Amino acid sequence: MRIRSFTVAVLAFAAAVAVAQNPQMEEKLMAIKQKMTMNKQHLAQYTWTETETIAIKGEVKDTKTYQVRMMNGQQQKTLVNNQQAQSGGGREGRIKERVVEKKKEEYQDYGQQLGALAKQYTTPDPGRLMQAKQQGNLSLVPGAGTIGLVIKSFVKPGDQVTFTISEQTKAPVSVEINSYLSDPKDKVMISAQFAELPDGTNHVTTTTINGEQKQLVINEQNSNYQKIM
Repeated sequence: MRIRSFTVAVLAFAAAVAVAQNPQMEEKLMAIKQKMTMNKQHLAQYTWTETETIAIKGEVKDTKTYQVRMMNGQQQKTLVNNQQAQSGGGREGRIKERVVEKKKEEYQDYGQQLGALAKQYTTPDPGRLMQAKQQGNLSLVPGAGTIGLVIKSFVKPGDQVTFTISEQTKAPVSVEINSYLSDPKDKVMISAQFAELPDGTNHVTTTTINGEQKQLVINEQNSNYQKIM
C-alpha cells in the first residue's frame, strides 16, 4: 500500500513539474485562465433565457423557462413559465396525474442537485485550473485548432473533465464531464456546448445532464442574450 501511494505521489509530482517546465504549456494555461476570468465579468452584463426540460426514464415530465443573470459570480434564475406534463381525463387520468406529481416531488431535489453540480463545471472558478495544475491533475493535449484541457479531481475527488478550448480565442468550445453526487456510485454524465456573442463573450448554449441512478436527464438551452441597460 505504501509503495502504491508513493508511486501515485511521484507521478503527480512529475506531471506538475512537466507543466511547470514547459513554458508554452504554462503560457496557454494562463491565457485560458485569464479568458475565463474576463468572460465571467462580461457575462454579468447580460440577461438571458434558459429553457430546461426534465425527462425521467425517457418521458418528458416538465419544461421550465427561466430568466437568468449573474449576481456575485453566480447564476440567479427567475421562473417565468412552467409546462408540466398532463395526464388524460377521467379517473384513470387523475390517478396517473397524482402518480406523476408524486414522482416529480420525489425527483425534484435530485434534479436540483444535478443542475447545481453541472454549473460548477460549465461556469467554473478559474482559480481551480491553477489548483489542478499544482496538484498534477491537469494536462494539455494539442488538437487541430483546439487544445484539450484534461483535468482529474477538478470539482470532486476522482471526477474527470475534458474541455475543448479554441486555440485562437482560448475560450471553451465544449466540455465532457464524468462526475457524481455524494456517492461515486451515483454517476452523473454532463456535456455542454459553448458559443460566442457578437462582442466575443463566451456562453453555454446547451447542456445535457444525465443522472444515471434515477434515469433522470436534464436538457438546458440558453438563448436571447440581452445586455442589461
